[in-house]
Amino acid sequence: MVSPNLSEIVTTTLRQRQKTLADNVTNNNGLLVRLKEKGKIVTVSGGRTLVEPLAYAENGNYQWYNGYEVLNISPTDMISAAEYDWKQASSVVSMSGLEELQNNGSEAIIDLLNSRIDITINTIKNNLSEGIYSDGTGSGGKQIGGLQLLVADDPTTGTVGGIDRSTNTFWRNSFVDYGAVSATTSANVISRMNSMYNSLVRGNDVPDLIVADTNYFGFYQDALQSQQRFASPDSKLAAAGFMVLKYANSDVILENGSGISTDHMYFLNTDYINLAVHSNRNITPQDSRTPVNQDAMVIPVLWAGNMRLSNASLQGVIFE
Repeated sequence: MVSPNLSEIVTTTLRQRQKTLADNVTNNNGLLVRLKEKGKIVTVSGGRTLVEPLAYAENGNYQWYNGYEVLNISPTDMISAAEYDWKQASSVVSMSGLEELQNNGSEAIIDLLNSRIDITINTIKNNLSEGIYSDGTGSGGKQIGGLQLLVADDPTTGTVGGIDRSTNTFWRNSFVDYGAVSATTSANVISRMNSMYNSLVRGNDVPDLIVADTNYFGFYQDALQSQQRFASPDSKLAAAGFMVLKYANSDVILENGSGISTDHMYFLNTDYINLAVHSNRNITPQDSRTPVNQDAMVIPVLWAGNMRLSNASLQGVIFE
């Protein structure tokens, strides 16, 4: 059986590195870097669902009136909040009794442990990053609902946060499928970006982040040629190692290998997007466990939360 001392070493080491685990996961994804910068990665202590008050809703009794005209006081069913289900994820650090014997000595054990922890970090950050861009159907619907759900290619159907988009037009993002028009190139990408960006401007409420796959980022990069505008070196995204260009008031980042769909460019107003994480499951190591029928030790590292959206009308996507 794995020694109790080893279990204590592993558990203590993991808990000491918990903040590093969370930071490494966040810094692996450009959208998460921006959300963290704006205080949009929020911890939640519990609840049956993750409730998000809406920043925009329609009241059917609004009217213009004149003089003594009767006011419309009819009650209206206003949708005031979206509800998102909790999603859970885990990765496990494990060690068998044989591995303990083979790595006799504290230094060898710590080296093996650090290797296992690094694998755990990479596993969590890669899968969570993929989830940030998913439609939430992965793993039988247990995956978080990412941008493919919140800022959908076809927002006229489906349910997001418990709200039916087929009947609630205010809950639809903007979208243009250029595959039905003509291919996007470096010659037309800026005009297409202009069209989408301008459609999402509401006074000084504008998209602050444009996320692109390799193809669309390359088109924009080529279109700028000698007039490329890179983000300042002190940009949080640039500091995190992301390639960042500028467009109007937005940062444009390349999300390569993150799970973003091919030939997609998202226009995001991150004031209305957040990642909610349970305070007790924020990539949190649990107590070590010894299976009753195995000479081994396992320590689950758990996460629980979901992406939330409070205003769909200020988000957009172009694709083909």
